[in-house]
Amino acid sequence: MEQKNHPPASLAWLVWGLGAAFYFTSFYHRVAPAVMTDPLMAEFSIGARELGQLSAFYFYSYVFMQIPTGILADHWGPRKLLTAGSLVAACGTFLFASATSIAAADLGRLLIGAAAGVVFVALLRLSTRWFPLRFYATVSGIVLFVGVAGATFAGIPLYFFVEGFGWRPVMVVVAGLHLVIGAGIWWIVRDDPAQRGYRSYAPTDPHAVSSPKTLLNGLIRVLRYRNTLLLSLLTGGLAGPILAFAGLWGVPFLATHYGLSTAASAAITSAMLIFYAVGGVLLGSLSDRIGLRKPFLVFGSVISLLCWLPVLFIPNLPIWLLTALVSAIGLAGGAVIVSFACVRESVPPALAGTVSGVCNMGSMGGGMILQPMIGWMLDLQWRGTLVIGVRIYDLAAYRSGFVLIAVFAALAILAALFTAETRCRHTADSGKIANTPSS
Repeated sequence: MEQKNHPPASLAWLVWGLGAAFYFTSFYHRVAPAVMTDPLMAEFSIGARELGQLSAFYFYSYVFMQIPTGILADHWGPRKLLTAGSLVAACGTFLFASATSIAAADLGRLLIGAAAGVVFVALLRLSTRWFPLRFYATVSGIVLFVGVAGATFAGIPLYFFVEGFGWRPVMVVVAGLHLVIGAGIWWIVRDDPAQRGYRSYAPTDPHAVSSPKTLLNGLIRVLRYRNTLLLSLLTGGLAGPILAFAGLWGVPFLATHYGLSTAASAAITSAMLIFYAVGGVLLGSLSDRIGLRKPFLVFGSVISLLCWLPVLFIPNLPIWLLTALVSAIGLAGGAVIVSFACVRESVPPALAGTVSGVCNMGSMGGGMILQPMIGWMLDLQWRGTLVIGVRIYDLAAYRSGFVLIAVFAALAILAALFTAETRCRHTADSGKIANTPSS
């Protein structure tokens, strides 16, 4: 069947939207523990180290899945990955909701993370086929916006649902939602517009990945490009601190040391995530329009560190200033979307899924490392204070843990400075070698 026209926008957005619905729920899981710290610590009789591990189990499997997900996205296609991921997410969420021990809860989070690990890369792969290349960073920014909407739902709305119904029933409902999303993806989503009789936006590549051996070779090729490592480190330095603060430790820190309610603390951390989404759309679209990547990466990294320092280490900031700085961190962190566009342009088109998986591994790796490490440092500094079975940590304990956030933010600046510019086009195709290692 001859494909004469590109797919209509309505169909493209429907296909993309079902995958984005899964991403909405995956981001919800990513930060949900932030407003359930007290119930979880009391329920399982755990401290900050165990809580950090419980939250980080999501990231352990998520990060592990990134390279196989990128390879499978190139080989099997997004539809199968997203459908299977939805089913596994439903099982993991139900296990977490019914857990009677911390080990079972950890396993539930592990399954959820593994399932969520397929979503972002699969969505990026769909974007390359259903949307024009010139809109790639913009669409990627909207992906982030949808995900952060899920994280925002895991803020104040989740807090009130947990207060009203308990955290276990809420999670059971989310498990059912995963099943509905999975059915919709299997029924409607297709890997390429050609499967619906339309022209694909993806460039034809005669060297497309097609066997296990070439899949491995593709991974090796991706890792040889200098930008792959640099941009993976950069995304970890930008996204990791946001995931650690907004996803777990920000709410108890603000509640303890600014005297805010859990709802008010969740509102401030949600502001960080909302501006993170806005920054992704804004910086991604500006980068597309201007035709440059590196200036946005450097700008986002520098602003991020400059704003983190007073938030983490200056006590008793006015609430308006604290909120403004937290929002600025989120806005600057949106530069991660530009990094995904840049790294994709640094390799041949056939390796887009693989390199996206590697880069996303860096992004989630930051949260995977920071959440339990901060918890471990908090427990080391704990003075023995308990309130209704929940450990309370003083300002000195939080400062010792938050040093790691500042270190990660500083590493992002270094990575941005050494990243090679792609000028919004495939440098690998044009024969440029600025982003490859010297021989």
